[in-house]
Amino acid sequence: MTSDQGGRYGEPEGGPGAPPPQGWNAPPPPPQGWNAPPPPPPPQGWNAPPPGWQPPGQQWPGYGGYVPPPPPGSPEPPLTVRAGIGAFVATVVLNLVAAVVMFVNYDTVLDEAIAQAGVGLTGEDREIAQDVAEIVVQFSLVVSAIFAAVFLLFLWFAWRGRNWARVVLWVFGGLSVLSGSAGMGGGGTGVGYLDGLSVFILLLTVAGVVLLALKPSNDWYRYTGWVRQYGPRP
Repeated sequence: MTSDQGGRYGEPEGGPGAPPPQGWNAPPPPPQGWNAPPPPPPPQGWNAPPPGWQPPGQQWPGYGGYVPPPPPGSPEPPLTVRAGIGAFVATVVLNLVAAVVMFVNYDTVLDEAIAQAGVGLTGEDREIAQDVAEIVVQFSLVVSAIFAAVFLLFLWFAWRGRNWARVVLWVFGGLSVLSGSAGMGGGGTGVGYLDGLSVFILLLTVAGVVLLALKPSNDWYRYTGWVRQYGPRP
């Protein structure tokens, strides 16, 4: 067997497992840069990609990869948010205290409510007004407990940066201010301690609404909304 018949055991040189040729006989490198072959076009017809599709590794503004810059703010709630929610929490506590005082002084509160409901009435109309007053006092005790639980739930969401909870607090706060002002104008409950608590609750409610409406509070709620949508800022 002569040497020109190939490699060892008669196999031709460059067979399976042989290293690629080097030197002047090496294959040319694949084209790079501007001379690189274009990527294959996306499939057409029923197999076409959905609208807004972009090749992997590419992100174009306005096509799902664009992230707007974060609004001004910080992860920590500002003083206005802490003070505003604290004012609302204080109103819940005072309302619970007022409910306890009303329950302890139930007879006095009921007599005052009956006296106010029966002003100018006589006979059967006065008896009906007294029955209604008794129902109103009992109903207000139950509503106070339920309202406190629901209000604390909205306060928790507002503390977590949920702007819709802040709007709910504004609505509840406005209604509380209106009802509190009407109650004070109507002569109160007849129990001086309860009437004094009503004044403090009214002032704290106004303070909570105003504090949560200030600019630092607005900036923080916008920032927390941005973080929930796009993730924490790097």
